[in-house]
Amino acid sequence: MTSTFGEAVAVRAGEDLDWDRLKDYLGEHLGTAAEMTVAQFPNGAANLTYLIHLDGRPLVFRRPPFGALAPGAHDMRREFRVLSRLWSAYPRAPRALLFCDDHSIVGSDFLVSEYRTGQMVWSELPEGWAHLPNPARSLGFAVVDALADLSVIDPASCGLAELGRPQGFVRRQVDGWTDRWRRVANPDCDETMMLASALLSAQLPEAQRVAILHNDFKIDNCQFAVDDPSRVTSVFDWDMATLGDPLVDLGTLLNYWPDPADTPDDRALVYPGLPQLGLPTRAEIAARYAERTGLSVAAIAWYEAFASWKTATVREQLYYRFRNGESSDPRMGQLHENVGMLARRAVRLLREPH
Repeated sequence: MTSTFGEAVAVRAGEDLDWDRLKDYLGEHLGTAAEMTVAQFPNGAANLTYLIHLDGRPLVFRRPPFGALAPGAHDMRREFRVLSRLWSAYPRAPRALLFCDDHSIVGSDFLVSEYRTGQMVWSELPEGWAHLPNPARSLGFAVVDALADLSVIDPASCGLAELGRPQGFVRRQVDGWTDRWRRVANPDCDETMMLASALLSAQLPEAQRVAILHNDFKIDNCQFAVDDPSRVTSVFDWDMATLGDPLVDLGTLLNYWPDPADTPDDRALVYPGLPQLGLPTRAEIAARYAERTGLSVAAIAWYEAFASWKTATVREQLYYRFRNGESSDPRMGQLHENVGMLARRAVRLLREPH
């Protein structure tokens, strides 16, 4: 039952599921399923995401990674709730079609959503954009515009007013991620990570508005029109979406954004090749966001620091799972390498005058 299609490839060893049981379940809930083929999207770092063809109909299947999960992480129920509603106010969100919490099917919660075609960008621009003027700058501004458009949506307009608890959101985030770090803490960088935690707590900013947060907004979670880098057509990976301070999403985006000021030991985490594309600078991205949303970005260093520190924790969690034999993905074994750098970057951002 395995095939390849587009960006999807053969399923990684150790990440096959009970495809026959799944086929029967999907046939019962989504229509007949005389035939099902499966491939895997290879670039995600945590959730397992597959491309399923059900009698020729392409669908996206997502479930959490194997092994113990941090509280609240990889929440398929939450992702389904968001994507079954958000599409009506934010067309870039793929529509979710089915949620299942019966673990006898594939061993976990899972969801199924519509499949969208388009152009993804990781390390290089597609050849089809070579004739366009400044395609990387167009792409960069398209990404921040897509984020800005999300930040100004009224959650009540699409039935998501109860998605989260926005009051005290930033404080809970710092406390929650500190607790997650303690669960997987590596002595190599524990002191710096805890210093960053203390500085973040001491400098908490005031949220300017309540917004729907994606919580992992970055270039490789965006899909572009095949012939137009200035249009983000889809945004993926909504399992951490909630309500809160929208500048948290901007800080996340900047944490994955290359800049000429970066050095090997103090930099955003990006795919190789991304710094050479000619993207707008981080300052330009922040200014564009402020212009599109009307929000002040004066405290953006705090949000960048939080994103760097949080990313360090996420990477250590994934490395911890690999080290304990809960993931067969060899990429996870390399994730600890940048944790110390990200911790130091967070401390620098919090200590520098702004």
